[in-house]
Amino acid sequence: MQASLSLPTLSPTIPRSNYVVQSKPINLRFCGLRREAFGFSSLSHSDSHRVRVSAPLRSATVSVSASSSANGSPPKSFDYDLLIIGAGVGGHGAALHAVDKGLKTAIVEGDVVGGTCVNRGCVPSKALLAVSGRMRELQNEHHLKALGLQVSAAGYDRQGVADHANNLATKIRNSLTNSMNSLGVDILTGVGTILGPQKVQIGSSDKVVTAKNIIIATGSVPFVPKGVEVDGKTVITSDHALKLEFVPEWIAIVGSGYIGLEFSDVYTALGSEVTFIEALDQLMPGFDPEIGKLAQRVLINPRKIDYQTGVFASKITPAKDGKPVTIELIDAKTKEPKDTLEVDAALIATGRAPFTQGLGLENIDVVTQRGFIPVDERMRVIDANGNLVPHLFCIGDANGKMMLAHAASAQGISVVEQVTGRDHVLNHLSIPAACFTHPEISMVGLTEPQAREKAEKEGFEVSIAKTSFKANTKALAENEGEGLAKLIYRPDNGEILGVHIFGLHAADLIHEASNAIALGTRIQDIKFAVHAHPTLSEVLDELFKSAKVKEHVSSPLSEPVAV
Repeated sequence: MQASLSLPTLSPTIPRSNYVVQSKPINLRFCGLRREAFGFSSLSHSDSHRVRVSAPLRSATVSVSASSSANGSPPKSFDYDLLIIGAGVGGHGAALHAVDKGLKTAIVEGDVVGGTCVNRGCVPSKALLAVSGRMRELQNEHHLKALGLQVSAAGYDRQGVADHANNLATKIRNSLTNSMNSLGVDILTGVGTILGPQKVQIGSSDKVVTAKNIIIATGSVPFVPKGVEVDGKTVITSDHALKLEFVPEWIAIVGSGYIGLEFSDVYTALGSEVTFIEALDQLMPGFDPEIGKLAQRVLINPRKIDYQTGVFASKITPAKDGKPVTIELIDAKTKEPKDTLEVDAALIATGRAPFTQGLGLENIDVVTQRGFIPVDERMRVIDANGNLVPHLFCIGDANGKMMLAHAASAQGISVVEQVTGRDHVLNHLSIPAACFTHPEISMVGLTEPQAREKAEKEGFEVSIAKTSFKANTKALAENEGEGLAKLIYRPDNGEILGVHIFGLHAADLIHEASNAIALGTRIQDIKFAVHAHPTLSEVLDELFKSAKVKEHVSSPLSEPVAV
């Protein structure tokens, strides 16, 4: 759901799309932010024909870059209303929304439709994790016995597992392609290079297309640190691991974020021993610390996993001539040699890097920051002088705001709203994330340390509420009572600052919390929501009911900052 507010047309000093009919009011639709976040004061009766614009909105309307004029004048007529460079999940989401808005749309793809998520990320990894989940259930004799089940020893066919992941990726890729074709989106094959304002060259040919607005959605690639030699066989990235060409007896995973955690779940279920190599002092550094500790107790300690923290893999050499993979470790702080490991394989799970080379950004005076394309809160590209590049946007991993497929799609939809005349700012604090281990981990908003830091700066109190899966009937019926839900909130006004869940189907449960944050729903209101019994959703029901919000408060919700 979205709140909407009809306001008279804004001053022409604010950049607007040609799609706006100036004689009509502009319908400003907000996602996760109340209208004050855009700088609009509340309108009294006497103000009904004008809008007061405060500092936040003025700061958003930075000057449009003039540097682009040196690279050729924009065309007077266009081949397309919207051209999207990159046909991943973000580009696909933007394209479908653009068609729904009546825009003539094309999408440029230099590789295959679906991008990282469909072909080398979210989709095939979930196929492998589905297998690992089934294997864990069949291998857990204690669990099966408690349910009264008897199952003979479980086994797997490696190639069959690999085929399942590949077939799923193919199916989803074809589905995305068919959906765009059926809606009339032109799919242009080749690498897109920006030649100048509103002009893009397709591939190495002389074909140039023009568009009123352009979205860059080129995604990311696995980040490989210096000193690591990837051969694609024994030293691999997630791209290679998803093919499951072999299951090593002992694999080192460099990095313990969500990519490393998910692959540790797969490999240990299939019989591998795993060693985590983590540069920071604790495993799972990006998670809420309390959730991370519980997850370590369940997902790591009982399994064939050991770990070394506070170390860098300074050099990794692939297996060769009968010799194993060698990993030279140094202390992360002192850089002194610490250890050398010899393993059967090494998976590099140190994050992802934006794929922004070869886009022709130099033609529009845009300089990347660590490879990321700089954008403002409306995904508008910013040039080297701090000015907006007209009619150019960047979404998804390429801008680095939130490297998640669904965040890219949400950003793309937000951009389409803007180019069709409806101002829209996405609240990234309302976007959930999940790690599909067994059990799962999910989160939205701030961690407890982040919330307390914010509270100290802004002068408010933070409270914590928790509930256990052990108190949930459905979880106990499944014999899956291991889990925790955690709510971080303001007791003075009931604002939800963050929710973190570890347990059965946590990735599905988080959306009630993320939607509450997006819609600005307060705890004292969501407490009255009714949940079916017996369901796992009651974990969230009990969580919100256990929160203690001060009665008779009138303190307004603080405005989320667009990040």
